[in-house]
Amino acid sequence: MNNIEPLRVVTQNQAKKIASKFGTPVYVYSEALLLEQTKKALEFPNAFELIVRYSMKANPNSNILSFFDKFGIHIDASSGYEAEKAIEVGISPEKILLTSQRIPENLQNLVEKGVNYNACSLHQLEKYGLLFKGKEVSVRVNPGLGSGGTNRTNTGGPSASFGIWCEDYNEMLKTASKHKLKIIRMHTHIGSGSDPEIWKKIALMSLDYVKKLLDAGHDVRTLNLGGGYKVGRMSYEKSTDLKECGNPIKKAFINFAKKTGKKLKLEIEPGTFLVANTGCIIAKVIDIKRTSKYDFIIIDSGMTEITRPTLYGSQHPITIVPKTASKNREIHSYIVSGHCCESGDILTPAPGNPELLQPRKLSKAKIGDLVVIGGTGAYCSSMSTKNYNSYPEAPEVLIDQKGKFKLIKSRQTLKQMMNDLTFI
Repeated sequence: MNNIEPLRVVTQNQAKKIASKFGTPVYVYSEALLLEQTKKALEFPNAFELIVRYSMKANPNSNILSFFDKFGIHIDASSGYEAEKAIEVGISPEKILLTSQRIPENLQNLVEKGVNYNACSLHQLEKYGLLFKGKEVSVRVNPGLGSGGTNRTNTGGPSASFGIWCEDYNEMLKTASKHKLKIIRMHTHIGSGSDPEIWKKIALMSLDYVKKLLDAGHDVRTLNLGGGYKVGRMSYEKSTDLKECGNPIKKAFINFAKKTGKKLKLEIEPGTFLVANTGCIIAKVIDIKRTSKYDFIIIDSGMTEITRPTLYGSQHPITIVPKTASKNREIHSYIVSGHCCESGDILTPAPGNPELLQPRKLSKAKIGDLVVIGGTGAYCSSMSTKNYNSYPEAPEVLIDQKGKFKLIKSRQTLKQMMNDLTFI
């Protein structure tokens, strides 16, 4: 578990050049790796038709959205604002599925533009029906079982508020009937980093729900099985094999068609799978401290760029890149700490336990060395404590397929942060 992790997104030389040109901390993404993951997702086994939706909450950088759009990947939006952003980027509204805990104030406008709406509660279904009587709609169902990399990333089962609870199925049908709504898509999503076996089990259960909807007179054409495929950020972590995971689903869709005459489209919604290991953060060692129990490396990044270790006890590969060439630096055990005035700003917690520290074996560090944090393409730039301690948002850089560095988001300035309205 403490083996030194290899660099994936950048070489040591690239890390030095990027840090010199753009400063630290900085997010870096690899276009070549984005393409590699895109191809894998588009090859997901399917019986009749596949739609891959990028879960844009994983990383909503406009350039990444445009990249996926070029390859025919659709969008999974988790808020009305995400849907609006995708449209502004140039993505066709018809390619956007809005699945949100919150009904957007401009829902009517979004749907009239062509955005597909996925009702996630009886209340949402009722509100949609009042606006769009007799129209088509999607529904998200909580199948009663979930699975995530941690309890906090589990979005199914009785402890999750996502979707219409499975026992409210009849009430869902009544609401749809009341407003003459036609359910044309059913959606389930059980969690991020889910167990592949549980994911497959839920997929098969979902077909039973589709059958009930068909029997009730609804024209379900699509089954959306969400995303949440486990991605191994650390070398010892196993990633979900999409072909192994998808082949039983393909067979089930074929059998379903034989029994019902309905050839369902399959939708999947990868986010982490598409972008997690295509990105890294380059930071700098700014201090080294010692207590009676631990040696600490302090870096100029932390929860302002990556909160996953603090939230979930997530493990990310960390590599020291020496400022000056050095042969055979000895290995040392460190706690890696962020720059925030916050005791929880730790990048080396115990796996799955953010309350517990776990030293990491790294090359012996010196102030001024670079630190590359891997696996940060997903849920880092989009899900961090931005501007905490008034640190500016970090820039984002894309390494294109020719190896050129492209700035795709500038570092935030102090003036941009100071947008408070003053009435004193």
